[in-house]
Amino acid sequence: MPDSTSRPPAAPALEAELQRLRAENERLRAAPNAAYEQSQVRFRTVFENTPLGQKIIDPDLNILQANQALADMLGFARAQELVGKRILDFAHPDHRVDWEKLQTSLWAHKEPYFVLETCLVRQDGTSFWCQVTSVLFPDDGGELGYTTLEDISERKKLAIAHQRLYDAQETILHLAAHDLKSPISNIQLLIDLLRREEALQLLQPADAQHNVHKLLSLIEQACTEAEVLLKDVLYLGQLEATKLETHQTNLGAFLTERLLVFRVVAQDKGITLELDLPQVPLMANIHADKFGRILDNLLTNAMNFTPPGGSICVRLQQHEGNIRLVVKDTGLGIPQELQAKVFDKFSTASRSGLYGDTTTGLGLFITKQIVELHEGKIWLESTEGEGTTFFIDLA
Repeated sequence: MPDSTSRPPAAPALEAELQRLRAENERLRAAPNAAYEQSQVRFRTVFENTPLGQKIIDPDLNILQANQALADMLGFARAQELVGKRILDFAHPDHRVDWEKLQTSLWAHKEPYFVLETCLVRQDGTSFWCQVTSVLFPDDGGELGYTTLEDISERKKLAIAHQRLYDAQETILHLAAHDLKSPISNIQLLIDLLRREEALQLLQPADAQHNVHKLLSLIEQACTEAEVLLKDVLYLGQLEATKLETHQTNLGAFLTERLLVFRVVAQDKGITLELDLPQVPLMANIHADKFGRILDNLLTNAMNFTPPGGSICVRLQQHEGNIRLVVKDTGLGIPQELQAKVFDKFSTASRSGLYGDTTTGLGLFITKQIVELHEGKIWLESTEGEGTTFFIDLA
């Protein structure tokens, strides 16, 4: 009798199918390995051949892998010489903190990437500026940093040269503005003395006396315009040089007090000035003097371009989590083609007001700078012939 535990031989068709399935299984098992090897080849090709410095670092900032471009940057003959070294070994003493920030941002705070500009020191002791971009990626249960370095020494040198030139120009401008105050004051004093001069009062004919007074008035007006410009230039220099110290302030009370003088001016010009405050006090961290300059500039502009019988409304409100200050007038409005330029320094959008008031083209530029120092945002909406509204949002 046949052994009941033995299996009959497989039919040829079944055997062939089993062979096919085994082959397919082997192919499927090999496919991931082949795909992985192919991806590794692609990675090594990009990593080794890019002109940018490339390295992989661990959480302790040890270099695990580097390309030849990075070796060239740091003055090494072979990329393998960098493996095992810490990137801090090449950090300029003044910029070690940059790498500490990168380390904290990626591995402590788990930010997906970090970008910085820093200074590195080559093997021969010379230094260079580079832009570093590091991306965090998972690896074998941990996380590593894939880091790209771009030499930006030339760009940095050009930026520093431009900054020095700008600083020198600003210094000269501020010195000139300061030194011009005295001669302008002297001219204004001389004008006053000439007006009191007895010979001028006796000047004949009467038309000649009138013409002299008119010329003196024109000189005085030119001095006033120059003085306003100098004050704005000096204020701008002070604004850029000083640190903004803010204090928690009740904005409603602040606006109420600041508008007292403007109410008198508005009444003299026949303009209605309104203040619209919320029932609940709104508090914000502001620098009182500088924030007051914002309001002064906006209200002065509004009054310069609002005719008698018009109105100006200052509104304070809560808006989508921000504090919003609105200054709305029913004046001449700003032509559409000028609206994009009103916040420029020495703006070409500067115009004479309805009352002959002097403008420098710096007022709204200064206003925008102060708003941004308060981490706020300013913009406007205007329709020619209907009026202008300025909006300021504070976080």
